[in-house]
Amino acid sequence: MECRLVVTYLDLQHGETLKMKGKILPDCKEFAVDLGQDSDHIALHFNPRFDCKGDVNTIVCNSKENGEWGEEQRETNFPFEQDGNVELSFTFLPDEIKVLVAEGHEISILNRLGLKTIDYLAVKGDFKLQVLKFP
Repeated sequence: MECRLVVTYLDLQHGETLKMKGKILPDCKEFAVDLGQDSDHIALHFNPRFDCKGDVNTIVCNSKENGEWGEEQRETNFPFEQDGNVELSFTFLPDEIKVLVAEGHEISILNRLGLKTIDYLAVKGDFKLQVLKFP
C-alpha cells in the first residue's frame, strides 16, 4: 500500500484528539491510518477495506509490536463510500484509542502497547488527506 503521508514527533498525549478530513479515491480498494511510536510499534492500524485481502466492506484494526502484527479486530459497520468524503477522529486514552468513523459510530481499540504518547502517524492507500488537525 502506497504511503501518502508520514508525520513523526507528533507528541499526541492521553486525552488528546487527532482529526482528519479527506477524500476516498473513486476506485479505492483500501486505505489505512497508523498511529504509534514508529513503523515497527503501531498502537492502531486502522484499515477500511472495500475489496482487499479477502475482506469486503470491513474495517480491520490491529497493532504491531517490534515489527510483529497482533490479532486483528474486524468491524462490519462500514460507513465509507468510494469517491466519498470522510471525517475521522482519533482520541488517544491510556487504555484505548477511540475512533469516531461516522456520526454516532465509534470503534474502541485497546492500547495494547501501553504507549504514553503517539509520535508517529502514517496515512496510506487510496485516500487523499485534505485536513489534519491536532493539538
